[in-house]
Parts: sequence; structure tokens; C-alpha cells
Amino acid sequence: MSLLEQIKAAGIIGAGGAGFPTHAKLTSQAEYILMNGAECEPLLRVDQQLMAIFPDEIITGFVEAGRMVGAGKALIGIKKKHGEVIELLRQRITALKLEDYVEVKELPDIYPAGDEQVLVYELTGRVVPETGIPIMVGCVVVNSETALNIYKASKGIPVTEKYITVAGDVPNRVTVKVPVGTPVIDVLKLSGIEDFSDYAVIDGGPMMGPVMSDIGGFVTKKNKGFVILHKDHFLIRKKSVTPEQARRVNKATCEQCRMCTDMCPRYLLGHNMQPHKMMRVLNYSIDDLEGQKIAQLCCQCNMCELFACPAGLHPKMANLYFKEKLAEQKIKYKPDKTEFEARPVREYRLVPSKRLIARLGLKSFDLPAPMTDIEFKPEMIRVSTAQHVGAPASPIVSVGQQVHAGQMIGEIPAESLGAAIHSSIDGTVSEVTADYIEIRRN
Repeated sequence: MSLLEQIKAAGIIGAGGAGFPTHAKLTSQAEYILMNGAECEPLLRVDQQLMAIFPDEIITGFVEAGRMVGAGKALIGIKKKHGEVIELLRQRITALKLEDYVEVKELPDIYPAGDEQVLVYELTGRVVPETGIPIMVGCVVVNSETALNIYKASKGIPVTEKYITVAGDVPNRVTVKVPVGTPVIDVLKLSGIEDFSDYAVIDGGPMMGPVMSDIGGFVTKKNKGFVILHKDHFLIRKKSVTPEQARRVNKATCEQCRMCTDMCPRYLLGHNMQPHKMMRVLNYSIDDLEGQKIAQLCCQCNMCELFACPAGLHPKMANLYFKEKLAEQKIKYKPDKTEFEARPVREYRLVPSKRLIARLGLKSFDLPAPMTDIEFKPEMIRVSTAQHVGAPASPIVSVGQQVHAGQMIGEIPAESLGAAIHSSIDGTVSEVTADYIEIRRN
């Protein structure tokens, strides 16, 4: 079995983003392969710790991926503030005799350094075109946990575990390895909180992660962290605003100062994303279909909504409104050029992470979340069939069947983009639905 087939069989997906199947990404040919070790979302600590604990495995998996796509150079992007990890990676690259191929490049401590398009620019100086993806400028991007999973796949080990940071306004901040399908509530209780009636949980980072409507779910391969805050915290109140509430506030208050546009990371890369225009079109009911199309350039980083707007309005909500409206009509933005240059003012408008954290009201929670050796042994897991981009996995097990940890329980439908899923425990299949497979420990 080729490495690409092993990666496909292992069910590897992007470990920190939308969950794009890695085997599909690695069929491209690229000049560069880039490793995203930025972990720019406040409070999350997974990637920086994995690179310190598994440097050889991550470097090896990264290099194997680079060879697969024919990359002439492999670049690791990690924030300069992580000096000890940077030094360790460089030492191990030299020890593995890979210094002619792999290079560690230091990133500024800004948000969103981990955005794929920002990362490509910071590491290569190239700008991904509007509506484009990194391969359009000769780059393939994987993150550090994905690189670790590629290494494991080369040894025949599928993705059955996930590393997650639990942080926020809690007594205990930890990073932990848990079986995929573990009840989320079991992970949250590591925080030292038992009763969550006065708390809300953000699924992922504080900037892009949504507030969970139900903490009774189950861990997926995409989960990266859970940020627990009191329900009256600024972030929770801001993220809980409904689209209708946001439209009313926007219309009543927006003064067209254009700070949302001036601080937009995609606008600063030379794209035509201009949130203030979306606010104008929405607030004044301007029937300008061409003007609305630029909303599709929004990467939903939330810089406009949670940092830039001096009035605390909702520019991202305006973008999303038009994105959804255009999607319903199957209307797509088409760039009028293929080459872009970052705007000259970009270097003066980069937002330091510390400043962002203070603005979000998280400064007192910006503390270590050390990796723990807690061993999770859930009595029951539910493995989602749709925890990735593409078609849901097709179950290949039935109720009553005995399965073991690492066994494939769902396969990619024929001729579809998707990812396989595996059991993370030994047990008996107790339920099979179109949405999940439930397994109870023997």
C-alpha cells in the first residue's frame, strides 16, 4: 500500500480547520509544502506542545507529505515567541539530516497568522488569489497535528485520538489526548467545573469558534479546544447575537468609518473584501448584486467584528448574510485578475496577539494549559459520519458487531470526497444511523 493509500485508509483530515481530507490535498503538485504551527487563536495550546513532544515524528510526517507533492522546499511556520520549540525543531532537523530540505521560519505573534492565506504570504511572499486556495500559488499547507497523523499512518495507525485544549475562566487549564467520539462533557469536566449552568462553551478558538448550543455532543477529529466562560462574558454575549439582532444594531449605528475594512486580513493581502460596503448595502437596502458578491471573500476570522469596529457592531454578520443569500441563488464572485499584491499599509495594521487577547477580555485566562497524561476510557463513544469536508462516511458495521480500537467502521462512498472513520475503543456496536455510529465498551 502506498503512503497516499495509507493516509486515505487512516482517515486523516485537517486537524485544526474545516476538516478537508488530507489524501485529496496531497494529490496536488506543489513547489512548497508549508506546516502551520502558528496556532494563532488565543488560549489554544495543542500545536506548540505537540511539536515539543513529537518533533521527529512531526518532521518526518511533514517531509513525507512534501515528497508526495513534489515540493522542492518544506517550510515550518511557528511564532517567534516559541523560542524553545523553534530551537528544538532546528536541532532535530539537523540530526535527521534534513536541513537542505526543511526550514523553520519564524512568524510574528499576530492574529490571524494561522489563516492559510496569511501563512502563505508570511512564509513565501506569495498572495493566494481571491476565492483561491494555496495550491494556486504552488503551496500545500498541513498543520502540525496532521503531520503527526501522516507519520502514524505510515506505521499503519489510523486517526482514533484527538488532542484538545480546555481553557478559559476555569480552575484547571489542560491539554489532553482523548479518543474520537468521547462525550464532550467528560472533557469539559477536566476544567474542574461540574455544573455548567452558569457557563457557555466556545467550540474552538475565541475568535472563530461558535458558542455550543449543546454540550452533550461528542469529540470529532476537528475539535481543537473548548473555551469555557461565564455566560455574561463579553465574548459569549457577542457571539450569541442572532442575525436579526445584528442587522437591527448595524442599521441603527454604523457610521461607515471603514475600520472593519482597514483591518481586514484579506483586504490587507490585496483582496477586494470590504466589510464596510456590505454594511452599507445591507443597512440601506441597496440593490447592487455585483457589489454584494465581495462578501464571498470573507474568511470569517472575526477581526472586523471582535476587534476593529469601534462601535462593537457586526460586520461579519453582514458578510454572512450576503454569502448565504448569494449561495441560495448559486451566484459566485469571479475575480477580475489572477495576481495580487499585499497592500503597502499591511505591515502597520497587523494586530499583536496580546493586544487582541486584552480586547477580548481574556488576559487573565492567557495561561499555560499543559499536556496531561490522563487516560480517557469512555464507556460509550459516538463517532460522527460527517466530521470532514465531503460526503459522510458510509457505515460498514452493524448493531451487535464486535469491533476493536483502530478498526474502520465507515468508508468513503464510491467516487466521493470524504474520509474514513474508525472505532477508538474495543466494544460492541450499539447503534448505527446516518449521522453516527455508537459503540459501547465491552
